[in-house]
Amino acid sequence: MNTSTLANQNQFSKKKYAWSGRFSEPVSELVKNYTASLKFDKRLAHCDIQGSLAHAEMLSTQNIISIEDLRNIEKGLNQIILEINNDTFSWKIDFEDVHLNIENRLIELIGDAGKKLHTARSRNDQIATDMRLWIRDEIDDLTNLLNKLLCVLANLSLEHADVIMPGFTHLQVAQPITFGHHLLAYAEMFKRDIYRFKDCRKHMNYLPLGSAALAGTSFPIDRYRVAKNLGFDGVCQNSIDAISDRDFIIEFCAVASIIMTHLSRFSEELIMWLNPQVNFIDIEDQFCTGSSIMPQKKNPDVPELARGKTGRVYGHLISILTVMKSQPLAYNKDNQEDKEGLFDTVDTIRSTLIVFTKMMQCIKPKSYNMRLAALKNFSTATDFADYLVKKGLPFRDAHEIVSKVVYDCEKRGCGLEDLTKDEMKKYHSKIDDDVRNILTLEGSIFSRNHVGGTSPERVREEAKAILKQHYSVDT
Repeated sequence: MNTSTLANQNQFSKKKYAWSGRFSEPVSELVKNYTASLKFDKRLAHCDIQGSLAHAEMLSTQNIISIEDLRNIEKGLNQIILEINNDTFSWKIDFEDVHLNIENRLIELIGDAGKKLHTARSRNDQIATDMRLWIRDEIDDLTNLLNKLLCVLANLSLEHADVIMPGFTHLQVAQPITFGHHLLAYAEMFKRDIYRFKDCRKHMNYLPLGSAALAGTSFPIDRYRVAKNLGFDGVCQNSIDAISDRDFIIEFCAVASIIMTHLSRFSEELIMWLNPQVNFIDIEDQFCTGSSIMPQKKNPDVPELARGKTGRVYGHLISILTVMKSQPLAYNKDNQEDKEGLFDTVDTIRSTLIVFTKMMQCIKPKSYNMRLAALKNFSTATDFADYLVKKGLPFRDAHEIVSKVVYDCEKRGCGLEDLTKDEMKKYHSKIDDDVRNILTLEGSIFSRNHVGGTSPERVREEAKAILKQHYSVDT
């Protein structure tokens, strides 16, 4: 063996990698930088330590390590928490990931007791546990943000329950609705998103730790004790699935994608409403920007970016699905690619919910413009048809009659409300003066006074229910 090879071996042995005993030479710098996950997984540090504390306590209870070792481990891990919080912890890429960085610092602090912490576990079940702990906390935080947005929409709906605007189908004026009713449509979407997060949290709240590399461990561990200490509802029942499962990440990214879909749809409408050709709302200047060349411009940057960021969240969902689609059991290095997209998804959806909620607190509807738009395109024609049905006509006959009236009014350039009683009578003898009441915008919206309807009374009722319940998730 030449001197260079011996030097490399000696240098390698001094590194004391957790897995170095099997190898005769160090990993190249190129491979080290390519395979290391430290730059992104160090955000899991607190969850990693949380899991380690619970694991150490169980090992001591089961007489696998001594009480003295436990106390030293607890002291060392608490010191590491302080260092991380104070930004004095020395992260080293030589130790690949968050787990080995913490473990090696623990050994520096407390010696051989630190080497015992990894008894009866693997980095495979360790990272699976860290990820579930981290996502669980993020779900709770994001749920609170969704609750805040719900309350903002509910308050806006209460304030503007009587503001009349056109409802659209196919982007054509369809029927009169209230602005409050339109806002509550998005509230319903965000309520469902909260339910989805609640389900996602429930599905993933089982402990992988104790599954070790893939087959479990020969030590007499108590997984249920660890699960209880970490707030899990139970333990994963199959060790192979426990360490290779990333369904909980896929499900989280799917829920996040649906939330961004809702925010993007809302953004599209806000952008359209702000357009001077529509002019339904005003968005405060602090949420908009101008043009470097056109001095009159007011650009809706926040909703435009929310609409644009939706694509990156979709991309992360497709990415994790692709990472998992061809993996044989059990753990594979591919799973390292589950984190960056997930972390960016959380960061994106959090920042979007925060800024979107603040923006919505400042939205001001232009009720006069909304009302004028609702008067266009014969928006009360359906009410006219319903009127004839209440007079005894079959709906299809009533529909045919009103279609003819609309056609004639279009040719004359007038609205339904402009026709005289005699002109109305030409279409059917049962049309009387009382038809005037149902052709008004107010008559239309107040007549829809049922659960889920657009009447102001129902809008206030639903908005108050949202504010009362807050849609908090019981965790």
